[in-house]
Amino acid sequence: MQRRNLLKTLGLVAGGLSVSASVHSAPYLPKRVLRIAHLTDIHIQPHLWAGRSFEKCLHHLQNLDIKPDFILNTGDSVMGSHSISKEKSAKEWQLYHKVMVSENSLPLISCIGNHDIWHPSNLEGTFQDGKKRAMDETEITRPYQSFDRNGWHFIMLDSVQPRPEGAGYLASLDEAQMGWLKEDLKNTPPHMPVMVASHIPILSASVFFDGDNLKEGNWVVPGSWMHMDAAQIIKLFNRHENVKLAVSGHIHLLDRVEYNKVTYCCNGAVCGNYWMGKYKETTPGYAIIDLFNDGSFSNEYVKYH
Repeated sequence: MQRRNLLKTLGLVAGGLSVSASVHSAPYLPKRVLRIAHLTDIHIQPHLWAGRSFEKCLHHLQNLDIKPDFILNTGDSVMGSHSISKEKSAKEWQLYHKVMVSENSLPLISCIGNHDIWHPSNLEGTFQDGKKRAMDETEITRPYQSFDRNGWHFIMLDSVQPRPEGAGYLASLDEAQMGWLKEDLKNTPPHMPVMVASHIPILSASVFFDGDNLKEGNWVVPGSWMHMDAAQIIKLFNRHENVKLAVSGHIHLLDRVEYNKVTYCCNGAVCGNYWMGKYKETTPGYAIIDLFNDGSFSNEYVKYH
C-alpha cells in the first residue's frame, strides 16, 4: 500500500469510521431515465385564443430546465362533437396539426379520446369508422399498444367503447383488448416497471365532484366518466407488482389516488374549462412525469399560464 493511502485509511479508522462504512455511507439516489410531458384534453378549436394558448403550452414545456424526452397525449386533441359538420371537424384537426408541426420539436405518442371520434349519425358511418379516422389523424395503427423505453414498459389503452344501444360511449376495455392486456402484462418481465395511460380514468376521486352526483341518497358516477371495468383491471394489476403508475385525463380535474400500491393520476386539462380559464379548482396545465431506474416516479402538475 502506498504511504498516502495507508495514512488516509488509518485516519478513517482513528476517527471511528471504518473503510467499509465510508464506502457504503453515501445514500442511494435513483437515476432518472425518462422525463415525459403528459398533455391531455387539448380540445383545440378554430379560434384564435385556443391555437395561441396551445402554442404557449408547447413553448413552456420545451423551455423547461430539463427538457422532456417525449410528449404523451392521452386524447381529446380536438374539441369535436357528434353534432358538428365533417368540414368543421377537419378544420379542428388541421389547426391541431399546424400547431404541433410549427411549435413542437419533441416526439409524440398518442391515444384516442371520446372527442376525437367524429360520429354524428349512422348515416355518416359507424362509431368504429370515427375511431379509425381519429387513429389516422393521430398516426397510430391500432387503438391500444405497448412499448418499452429506457427500462420502463408503457401500455396505451383504448378507453372509449360504443354503447350497445348505439348512442354515446362507455368507459371500458372490450373483450379483445382485455385479453391482450392480460397477455401483455404476463409477457412483461416482472422486474420491469410499468406505466399505463388511458384517456378516461381507471380510478379517480374527481369523478365524484364533477357535477351533482348525489341522487336519492346515493353517489352516481356515469359510466362514461370512469372505467366501468375498474374492479377487473385493478384485480389484474394486483397480480403484477411491477405496475406502478396509471395516468389519464377526461375529467379536466386534478387528482391522485393510491390504491393497492398503484398510483392513479388524473392530470387536469391543457384547455382548462375549454379555453375559458380554470375548470372548477383546476387551472389549465400539463404534467411532468419523471421515471427512475428503480421503478419510482414523480408526477407534477404544471401551470403554463
